[in-house]
Amino acid sequence: MIQPLKIKTNRLFIVFLLISNALFSMVNGYDLWLDYRKISDDALLQAYRSRVQAIHMNEGSETLGVIKKELSMGLGRLLDREVVFGQYGNKENMLVVSTLAHLPNELKEHIDGSKLNREGYAIKSIKQEGKSYVLVTSNDELGLLYGAFHFLRLLQMHSPLDGLDIEESPKVDIRMLNHWDNLDRTVERGYSGFSIWNWHTLPDYIDQRYIDYARANASIGINGTALTNVNANGLILTPQYLEKVKALADLFRPYGLKVYLTARFSAPIEIGGLETADPLDPKVVQWWKDKTKQIYDLIPDFGGFLVKANSEGQPGPQNYGRTHLDGANLLADALAPFQGVVIWRAFVYSEHDPTDRAKQAYSEFVPDDGKYRDNVLIQVKNGPIDFQPREPFHPMFGAMPKTPLMMEFQITKEYLGFATHLVYLPKLFEEVLRSDTYQKGKGSTVAKVVDGSLNHKKVTGMAGVANIGTDANWTGHPFGQADWYGFGRLAWDPYLDSGTIAEEWLRCTFTNNENFVEPVKKMMLESREAVVNYMNPLGLHHMFDTSHHYGPGPWVDNLSRPEWNPVYYHKADDEGIGFDRTKTGSDALSQYAPELREKFGNLETCPEEYLLWFHHLPWDYQLKNGRTLWDGLGIKYQQGVDQVGDMIKTWEDMKPYVDEYRHNQVSMLLGIQLKEAKWWRDACMLYFQTYSKMDFPKEMEKPENTLEHYKSLQFPFAPGIRPTWN
Repeated sequence: MIQPLKIKTNRLFIVFLLISNALFSMVNGYDLWLDYRKISDDALLQAYRSRVQAIHMNEGSETLGVIKKELSMGLGRLLDREVVFGQYGNKENMLVVSTLAHLPNELKEHIDGSKLNREGYAIKSIKQEGKSYVLVTSNDELGLLYGAFHFLRLLQMHSPLDGLDIEESPKVDIRMLNHWDNLDRTVERGYSGFSIWNWHTLPDYIDQRYIDYARANASIGINGTALTNVNANGLILTPQYLEKVKALADLFRPYGLKVYLTARFSAPIEIGGLETADPLDPKVVQWWKDKTKQIYDLIPDFGGFLVKANSEGQPGPQNYGRTHLDGANLLADALAPFQGVVIWRAFVYSEHDPTDRAKQAYSEFVPDDGKYRDNVLIQVKNGPIDFQPREPFHPMFGAMPKTPLMMEFQITKEYLGFATHLVYLPKLFEEVLRSDTYQKGKGSTVAKVVDGSLNHKKVTGMAGVANIGTDANWTGHPFGQADWYGFGRLAWDPYLDSGTIAEEWLRCTFTNNENFVEPVKKMMLESREAVVNYMNPLGLHHMFDTSHHYGPGPWVDNLSRPEWNPVYYHKADDEGIGFDRTKTGSDALSQYAPELREKFGNLETCPEEYLLWFHHLPWDYQLKNGRTLWDGLGIKYQQGVDQVGDMIKTWEDMKPYVDEYRHNQVSMLLGIQLKEAKWWRDACMLYFQTYSKMDFPKEMEKPENTLEHYKSLQFPFAPGIRPTWN
């Protein structure tokens, strides 16, 4: 009599665990912007149920299968009922999800497929014979996948379904994440746990997280992923690892997600048994052709190679007296028969080059414009130094009209407080994309360079260095998800507004309550300027501590390479502060269009946010508000601290609208951010005071510790750098 009761109890306990785990995943952030909460407005819920009584869609391919599964789960949760699939022509109001080729004839007349590219889609509301239809259609099944996710997003945001007339096509071809993941599962500049790729258990064990990763990327239009660190390991190209890569590629294919690999330039030596990696050596040429064919035999839709060469100690063609052009074209020729691409990073600088580091990439790449193979993209960081809180756009954008330039943004916050600071990066991305290069007159924005419209490029791309790890919520900071989401949306359409993106993410991730959405959106949009203020105001840059880039280190001057030292960039001395990049200094300004040379070179017209990027100025230089440069620095640092304090107040007011778990999580992280904003203010201003010899402005709070205290701080185990195992 006892045993049946025990079985029943165990079953109930298992059900309880399943329900508890499901509820926890909805508040711990694992579901990202795809948690598909039940529609909270009863009238709207009934309206949606009435409009989507059944779904008509075709069966067949794996992509159609994942669309059906996503709609079943998404609509099932949103509408809180079982999803019914039926045939068009039945009596129900329906959601019709079909490619144009398989669309019922009477619905085809409502769509002009010529306006949609391969990945594009249309979403339209149609009235026909007394019935209401919402039509999601495309020329290709991938477009159908993206359209289905867009439709689900409309419901998540409580958007009306009447009068829908949406036509979307991506403006950028390759929209990819760059994972800086090492094979030992550490992640360079990653602050969200270890790498999600468990190479040890692949290919036989497929983690559910891999599937959810593909879903999340597909939902925002990301169609490529470079799995491994740009500081590459040749082992990834060996058969043992390629078998593991194949398992991921097979899993990702239905979601439109192509796999790319980082190619270590010295791989022919390290895993190929050759004595050289000279790109002009016939044996090396053949080795890369053979290796590329081996990859495509396993992965027919392999995207291609991402390469970091002759940068920060990485091997490259210059080791053999060759050029980046020689190296890129070597790999391009190997990939061309398979329609693959080589993405060659322009992040290069040399300790042997005494010129301004900001000039070096331009000098090495621009002279070879037009000489690269058609399947080469040059991947350029958004600014000329290295993912700083604020930089002017990289001068290469617009300067290579015959060569595709692929934007490289950093989604992980290497120089922006790691995953402990709330800094909404799409605001930074938007600022860069809207910058005018003037290379073909006014209106020649960086976005037009990236999407190819400025110079009619055949292939285009945008990459983001991923902030993803094994943390429960993927990104460490809950608001780090907005950076991943926002990158995907801007890669799809570089002209989107960062405020619109923030609102989408907030509504899908938290709630549609206006009392939450509006103040938190405002907080997000102001957060990037806050971090600039408390870290690198008025054009200062690269003042981060050694190696880990955690916290301030403006005093660092003992590193082996001059351009690794913060003193190289701020150049503070008794006379003043700032890097002179005008004709009287490094003349880096000459790499920009004449209109910008005039604007930035003239102190009357140079925006103050770039003042110390382009000019070395006296401490008593008068700013536009009449205050001295010294006072202006202190006021900006204090303003950044105060802005974080305002964020804390805003978030505290949001407690009624957010689950306790995530509210507490963000509250604690904001507390860390405030503490570290004060650290930045105090350490930097105390150090600069040793040169200015001036009192702090009255608006600035007194430092909490001495300069010697801040200089003594060490962080040997800061996250984001690969540890050395003893």
